[in-house]
Amino acid sequence: MAWHRELLIGFDLETTGTDPYEARIVTGAVIEVKDGEPLGRRDWLADPGVEIPADAVAVHGISNERAAAEGRPADRVADAIAEVLVAYWRTGVPVVAYNAAFDLTLLNAELRRHGLPSLRERLGGPEPAPVIDPYTIDRWADRYRRGKRNLEAVCAEYGIVLDTAHDAGADALAAARLARAIADRHPKVAALGPAELHRRQIEWYAAWAADFQDFLRRKGNAQAVVDGTWPLREAAGDRV
Repeated sequence: MAWHRELLIGFDLETTGTDPYEARIVTGAVIEVKDGEPLGRRDWLADPGVEIPADAVAVHGISNERAAAEGRPADRVADAIAEVLVAYWRTGVPVVAYNAAFDLTLLNAELRRHGLPSLRERLGGPEPAPVIDPYTIDRWADRYRRGKRNLEAVCAEYGIVLDTAHDAGADALAAARLARAIADRHPKVAALGPAELHRRQIEWYAAWAADFQDFLRRKGNAQAVVDGTWPLREAAGDRV
C-alpha cells in the first residue's frame, strides 16, 4: 500500500514569532492520521518564558496570561514533543509538517536553548526522517500554479477543510490530510516510498531555494541568501 494510505503523523507548532532560531513554542500538536481520519492526538501548551508579541497572539489566540497560568515549562514541552516525534521516526512512520524546515528547526533550537539533546542526538546521529512536507512537495509537483502557497491556500486548492487556521491541532491534521490529497492527485509522488520521498524533498527544497535566491538577486538584492537546507537546519544549535 502506498505511503499516503498508511499511518501518518501530523505535527505543528504555534510560536512567539517567525524566526525559527529565536521564536519560542507556545502550542504544539501531534496527531496520528490514517486515510485522512484522526486516530489519536497529543497537545501541549507552553509558558514560553518570554512575552508573546501582540501580533503572534493575534495569529494563534494564546495570550500571555493564559500561557503563564496554564502552560507547562518550555523545556518540558520541547522535550516531550521531541520524544514523541523521535519514537515515530525510530519505527519508520512519516511525520508530516507543513513547511517542516521551520517547525523542526525551531523545535531543535528550543532543545538547545534548554540544554536538552537535539533531535539528531536522540536518534543517535541521523537526521529526522522520514519527513513529509506538503509545502515542499506541492511547490515541486505544481510548480507553475499561481497564487499563495500558505497552508490555507494550498488546503483550498486540494479541497481540504481547515477548521481553525493557526490552531496547532487543526494545522497538524490539515497537513496530514493535505499530504494524502497531494499524493492522490500526483501519482509520481504517491509512487515514492517514504525514504525516497524524503530524499527527493531535500533536492526539491534546495533547488527552490537556489532559484528564489537568484530571483532576489536579479531584482536588486545582491546579498540575498536563501537557506536551502531541509528539513532541519542544524545551524540553529550554534545560534541559540
